[in-house]
Amino acid sequence: MAAIETRVSSVDPELPDHAAIQEAATLICAGELVAFPTETVYGLGGDGLNPESLRRIYTVKGRPSDNPLILHIASPQQLRLVAAELPDIASALIHSFWPGALTLVLPKTSEVPDLATGGLATVAVRMPDHPVALALIRQVGTPLAGPSANRSGQPSPTTAQHVLDDLDGSIALVLDAGPTLIGVESTVLDVTCSPPVVLRPGGISQEAIEAAIGPLGERPEAAAYRRSPGMRYRHYSPRARVLLLEDTTPDSLQLAVDAARSCHQRVGCVLHRLALGAVPSGVMVKRAGGSVADYAHGLFAALRDLDRLGVEVIIVEGVTDEGLGTAVMDRLRRAASPPDA
Repeated sequence: MAAIETRVSSVDPELPDHAAIQEAATLICAGELVAFPTETVYGLGGDGLNPESLRRIYTVKGRPSDNPLILHIASPQQLRLVAAELPDIASALIHSFWPGALTLVLPKTSEVPDLATGGLATVAVRMPDHPVALALIRQVGTPLAGPSANRSGQPSPTTAQHVLDDLDGSIALVLDAGPTLIGVESTVLDVTCSPPVVLRPGGISQEAIEAAIGPLGERPEAAAYRRSPGMRYRHYSPRARVLLLEDTTPDSLQLAVDAARSCHQRVGCVLHRLALGAVPSGVMVKRAGGSVADYAHGLFAALRDLDRLGVEVIIVEGVTDEGLGTAVMDRLRRAASPPDA
């Protein structure tokens, strides 16, 4: 694919300029791709009902064609374009969590191209909670496909600069509204079964969903994960090898650093609770302290920053596997998985 000029347009995250939104919408309607902010990560926007736009998304990202995309809508009324059925429980979830970081897997309509769903009879759809994203979808007038705006497998982009690092010269425009709020992708919930099951943990916790609709189903069989974006291939991985410390103590950190250094590798760390004093000298550190939400917000940026510094191993501190921490640990375990996982 020939390189194109990628322009950046700064927009107010609360009151986006109409001219910038109109320009982005015109490009999408012409078959181009535009990166746009959501509350989770930056998305790579294309016409979700246009096979050529969808094909371009897969090509630009280097994404396997059997990995479904999420279609983004600007109102519940747009669901009729993409969802053939809407179970009562889906209506309750929409009332509780939309707009927001919850993606629902539903039976698809014939209007949705197979390219958007990986050839499946289901479609993943959500309504993002970001004024820029909503304004863009409304202006285009059709659901937008919006996978993370990065090369497939890399850490998801939470700033416009992250998008440029991966896709400069491949897309027409980036709408820059500053860093995203949540920092990890949406939760994907399959509502084609009863009770619904979480296929991908994300920005809305399972505990919050169960508080709204009651108990969810058990972890699904591996085949069910085909319905969810981002679950069948290695994801969220920087160039450096990621080592996840689930036993986060100063001693475990020291042992991990010593093992990497014994192989003459440059080492970086992403810390959350561990004190800086626990880090051996000469190790590059990125800290994402505070709450688990703060850690999620800064995690992908920290991984990218350490990659930019040229480390070969990134040792990452784990968190408690509950609430938003479940999504954080999912991303870290997948980042630390072997390349062929």
